[in-house]
Amino acid sequence: MKPPMPWMGGKQALTAILVSLFPQFFQKYVEVFGGGGALLFHKDPDSHHEIYNDKNHLLCNFFRCVREFPEPLIAALEFTLNSREDFRYNREILRQAFEIPDVKMAAKYYQNVLQSYAAGVTSFGGAPRSMWSRFPAILAASARLQNVVIENKDFEPLFLQHDATDTLFYCDPPYFETEDYYENVGFTKDDHFRLFELISQATGKILLGYNHCDEIMELYAKPGFMILAATRLNNIAQRYEGGKQYGELIIGNYDLFAKINSSRQMTLWGEAESEIDERNVIFNGI
Repeated sequence: MKPPMPWMGGKQALTAILVSLFPQFFQKYVEVFGGGGALLFHKDPDSHHEIYNDKNHLLCNFFRCVREFPEPLIAALEFTLNSREDFRYNREILRQAFEIPDVKMAAKYYQNVLQSYAAGVTSFGGAPRSMWSRFPAILAASARLQNVVIENKDFEPLFLQHDATDTLFYCDPPYFETEDYYENVGFTKDDHFRLFELISQATGKILLGYNHCDEIMELYAKPGFMILAATRLNNIAQRYEGGKQYGELIIGNYDLFAKINSSRQMTLWGEAESEIDERNVIFNGI
């Protein structure tokens, strides 16, 4: 299903590929840097214990309100204006402290995300947006989130709390040298190394997404990791250069093709093609 929240750097273009790379068996799914939750909303809930986490308290408040108060949230959004003045006013109000959940603050934050440039929240987009067209997605997301635990933690205590052999952690941290793009997160360059040290010692399965850059390749091209190269459309660049792709790294601490290879289907002409296969492997330390 489509997530209700558009998000800068979201993984909607890669969700089918990422789900195909899940391990065959796990009982707990933890989305460590939840963002817009594109992968959570795409995956089948099955019987997994699901946890959504993000350090951004405004995001967590929004998803708590979607889950628990969808109708009041829609009512608060029904007659909002797509205007620069409202956008600036909301940014000032959202700097105030509040207790989660808060429907008023969730509505203001959602309005600003939806009406900002490239869902970046910091600048007014000025493009036409239908708020009412989003209401069905909010209601659908409320139903999907009923059994999802929503957390607002730094990634390290979250890992330490849930690390186990039957846990799958999906990590989509701020990309290297884009740490300042996200407000209310406080993720720094040093945190990339802190995350690596934590992942290196993890008992559970790790699926990790990053931008394709030398620094991350050097960090993870070590025994115990498999790295795949992938691309997705660069949505922001489309208006200037149609078809422009963005290089991605998909990193795992397990055989990323185990599930694909175990369920590969045969056609009359041979094996059915997958969106991603061994040709995408650029490092294999498994």
